[in-house]
Amino acid sequence: MPAAIDKDESIQKEGKRIELVKDSPKQFAASGAVAASAPAHPDKRADVSPLHAERTVAQAQETSVSSFNEEEVIHDLQHYLPSQAPLKDFIHHNTLHAFQNYPFHEGTRRAKKIFGYFPSLQLREYRDLYEAGRIRKDILERIISEQKGAQYLEDWMQRLLEKEYDDSVSPRIGKLRANWKRHYPIDLDLMVHPLLFRILCSYLDQGISIWGFPIGHKGFLAAMKEMEEKSFASFFKTKRAKKLLVSGNCKMEDLLKLVVGDETLYAQYLFDQQFAHPGWSGMVASVEAQPASLLNPKNITVHDLVIFELLLEIDALDSYFGESWQPIAHILEERPEPLFDDVPETEVDTVFSLWQDAFEWTYYDQVLTGIALQDKTWERKIENRSFQTYFCIDDRLTSFRRYLEQLDPDCETFTTAGFFNVELYYQPENGKFYTKCCPAPVFPKFLVKEIGNKQKIKKEVHFSKLTHSLFQGWFISQTIGFVSALRLALNVFKPGAMPAMASSYSHVDKDARLTIENKDPNDKENGLQIGYTIDEMVQRVQGVLTSTGLNGVDKTFAPIVYMIGHGASSVNNPHYTAYDCGACGGRPGSVNARTFCYMANHPKVREALKERGVVIPPTTQFLPGLHDTTRDEVAFFDEEILSEENAGKHRRNTLVINEALDLHAKERSRRLVSIDTKMSPKEIHEEIRRRSVSLFEPRPELNHATNAVSIIGRRSITENLFLDRRASTSTYDYRTDPEGKFLTMSMGPIALVMGGIDLEYFFSRTDNHKMGAGTKLPHNVMGLIGVANGADGDLRTGLPSQMIEIHDPVRLLVIIEHYPDVALKVIKSQTANYSFYENYWVHCLVVHPDTGELWLYKDGSFSKIYKPLLNDLETVSDLSALMERAKKAESIETLDAVQENLPVYFIEKKERVKK
Repeated sequence: MPAAIDKDESIQKEGKRIELVKDSPKQFAASGAVAASAPAHPDKRADVSPLHAERTVAQAQETSVSSFNEEEVIHDLQHYLPSQAPLKDFIHHNTLHAFQNYPFHEGTRRAKKIFGYFPSLQLREYRDLYEAGRIRKDILERIISEQKGAQYLEDWMQRLLEKEYDDSVSPRIGKLRANWKRHYPIDLDLMVHPLLFRILCSYLDQGISIWGFPIGHKGFLAAMKEMEEKSFASFFKTKRAKKLLVSGNCKMEDLLKLVVGDETLYAQYLFDQQFAHPGWSGMVASVEAQPASLLNPKNITVHDLVIFELLLEIDALDSYFGESWQPIAHILEERPEPLFDDVPETEVDTVFSLWQDAFEWTYYDQVLTGIALQDKTWERKIENRSFQTYFCIDDRLTSFRRYLEQLDPDCETFTTAGFFNVELYYQPENGKFYTKCCPAPVFPKFLVKEIGNKQKIKKEVHFSKLTHSLFQGWFISQTIGFVSALRLALNVFKPGAMPAMASSYSHVDKDARLTIENKDPNDKENGLQIGYTIDEMVQRVQGVLTSTGLNGVDKTFAPIVYMIGHGASSVNNPHYTAYDCGACGGRPGSVNARTFCYMANHPKVREALKERGVVIPPTTQFLPGLHDTTRDEVAFFDEEILSEENAGKHRRNTLVINEALDLHAKERSRRLVSIDTKMSPKEIHEEIRRRSVSLFEPRPELNHATNAVSIIGRRSITENLFLDRRASTSTYDYRTDPEGKFLTMSMGPIALVMGGIDLEYFFSRTDNHKMGAGTKLPHNVMGLIGVANGADGDLRTGLPSQMIEIHDPVRLLVIIEHYPDVALKVIKSQTANYSFYENYWVHCLVVHPDTGELWLYKDGSFSKIYKPLLNDLETVSDLSALMERAKKAESIETLDAVQENLPVYFIEKKERVKK
């Protein structure tokens, strides 16, 4: 019999439903299947009223202490639920953060068994990659020999290559709550979720709905209670649930007695319930933990969500069966396996872990071969530096650096975390809210405000609320509506910028000034200091310059030092903040770049730096800029500060930068199927610009897809390696920091930001259904906080398939150039991030500065020397030709898609002549 919600069914059908509920205990008793918590005489249960059932349970437990700890269960739920923030604060993170206290393979094994996630490629995919040479035989044999013993190599090779395994997933989650559907002809999710999701979306709405939630200023449960008290209509179909809410007699434990009946199963039931819609539950948990993540604040808690959902379940069961249904504990044939019982490793688990390690080290071995074979004494010597640039450590910018150095051998490039060591809240002029521009775990005490914004906000008439009214809506649709339809059609053939697009350049007005300097300690707002004192400026500037080796002693400053942040523009991408700077809290880095340059140009800051040994010549000026990674354009700010001489040099430098952007666009284009890579760089760049504003383009750029390595060291380590935009780089000179003081600053964002990026791509790639967001095509934006499939779906977590199709799911390899003991001290000092290294959620390796040996982190120390198995790498002399002949994937199948990822090459050294 199908599930039903309608109360106006025939008497005959209703009678059959009640009869089924009353007879089910007899059927179980007759078959000998009696629930663990059932009463002694199950044949009498047909006439047991809910009140009597409660008394029976209470009497049975009178002599025992309650085992249900409400606060503890809610805390555990918040820990395991997805931690994705609302769209405006979308920042990459480890999808399986709740298991990070376990070693990687154990943690993923537990996630697979408990929650049904698939945290690896399929077995057939690994075998296909091996046959295609993407997993090397020598690497696989080394992995097996090290982990299982050389004497068992042949046996394990046979298992990995030939033995058949059942790699299906049968999770523990949901097993208890599935008994509703198994024993009763109902689908409780179908009866509850559509209404629950609509209520949550309406309550949390950040501006999509025309009318706001009627009682949005109160807590969620209090608002629902008031609406039930004062409304003629009701969210409930029956009286009992409404009475429980309105009377306030809705303690969680009391409701669980009605629904579950056995307190030893309460916690497991709540996990089943909330993980039936982990997206909405995770969003509520995130908003509860960080209320500031919503611009329109809402007071909602996981506790309130659980209470209200239990009431909806009681109401749904009452509407179908009346009040004579039995708690789920009374209809169990057998108790479900406890969720968090130990998950022993099986042979198939071992097979997956061996394949994954071999897949990862096949790529790592190429990178480490390139580093090991580099000439350690070689370092580019520049007598007269033309200009210097600082970029973010972002993996998308490595090729931009390479082309700048190729076109102008006298320029010098550096990388550091894109917030440039200035943590701040930013408030645009006329803005009501503060925007955090620094890594997610950092909470600044500084506020920078915009003053003198002259930008006018562009608007589209057809986005007006009047379009939803009766008369004005009809009039607008018959007039402006036709124009809008025509513009939409024209956009197919000639894409153009639209007022609704997210532009990285609109984050701050180019002509506005910022309140960066604090001259009065009492100048505060909402507990935040407006601007920085001179001492605070000095500390931040010195940190960046010294950690990167540009301190005026070992390196000489160029006339212009560019601090170039990055952001992205998007027309049709709800996840656009994921394309901006993760180190800036998912915002463009323009405010941070302008703030740092103001500090570095300040005369008093330079005087104080000189006393500390950092000498900046008076002719050197710092100039901020912003690189739009979607459009491959760079805009500069505060150009009026340049001296006449430097202004002329800046004009010449801009020509080099623009040509480098053309070449950079061509390198990007080889992955974009709609672009012919054989066109000239300028033609390709123009096509990239058009693509960036196309309403119908689901992949304006591929963001961090294929990221795999993060290198902290001098530029000479990677300058002559082609890493195919797969490596983030952080400039660090161990020679200026023997004790690792500034290495701590450089390492700060590596595990959390770059490791978080890597792991979210990793798991969204291996299981795009459960840990990713699926395809963008059916996505609806819900309340400006998340996306869902259709109007009543659960919020999707993780990344959409269009962002991860070509990604190789490998863990991040962190490579540090320093002495092993110093590097170990630094990563252990970062307590919050150490679990990434300790439990191998990222791999870590040190390049010894003196010997060039590669020391691998293992078992709590850098105690093992890694020796690459490759003897050499191929050398490429013409990168443009390499881009033109590179294969484009014809499908998103793993074996086809990963062929796009090129091997590591040496770049042929040439005598380069400055233009």
